Amino acid sequence: MSTIQTPGSHSEPLLQLTSVSRHFGGLKVLQDVNLAVPKSGIFGLIGPNGAGKTTVFNLITGLLPTTSGTILFDGQDLAGRKPFQITRGGIARTFQNIRVFKEMSLLENVIVGMDAHLRYGPFGLLAGTRVFRSEERRARERARELLSWVKLDHKAGELADNLSYGDQRKLELARALATEPRLLLLDEPVAGMNSTEKLDLMREIENIAARGYTVFMIEHDMRFVMGLCEQIAVLNFGRIIARGGPEAIRNDPQVIEAYLGREDDEATTEGATA
Repeated sequence: MSTIQTPGSHSEPLLQLTSVSRHFGGLKVLQDVNLAVPKSGIFGLIGPNGAGKTTVFNLITGLLPTTSGTILFDGQDLAGRKPFQITRGGIARTFQNIRVFKEMSLLENVIVGMDAHLRYGPFGLLAGTRVFRSEERRARERARELLSWVKLDHKAGELADNLSYGDQRKLELARALATEPRLLLLDEPVAGMNSTEKLDLMREIENIAARGYTVFMIEHDMRFVMGLCEQIAVLNFGRIIARGGPEAIRNDPQVIEAYLGREDDEATTEGATA
């Protein structure tokens, strides 16, 4: 089975999973997962509930260790690295449930994401040294720039709690980008959004990818995935069952049976009971 690659691309992948498995006691959540994500572009991982998608992200970001197999990021083995080390190394993540600091301003939320890259220590913070003042000014400028990328700079001083659901999602994106990642992992970014918010976020993700970031996303909304991702992998019962472009995935018999067909069945059932 081939790895995910853009047409004509022969460069080393940015992220590579080789024979990755994760077991919880006797439960085999992931089994021999092989996945390669090239540098740049937007890639998707889909599959039914319980297929193991979020576990893949948890392994990549160091929240869980692998049972077996290797995960390489830009050629470096991530085994044994703590989550903060992986973040500093260039991988950022958003979560299914929004995790913004609601009692902080938008600007402060984004600055929090820069912590690993600021050059002042505790002494500089307490003493208000020249380096601290310079870094603080730089952090605020960068935070405003990132907020402008997601069109929230006009609300920089507002509390995050005052934002709409869709804007809180965009704030999460800006804060993740503040860690200066090369790989951005999005875990169900449009969960709970209405159609207008989804379309708006789709444009923002496209803009982020156009700036040179690699985006790797998990999502249940098939229209969103098919309209945004260049390449898609499908996970079912812990195994990759298909890889390819949106059209190939849409027409793959295994995918239709395992995932798309399930949605159709549910829709038919709902229609019959309405």
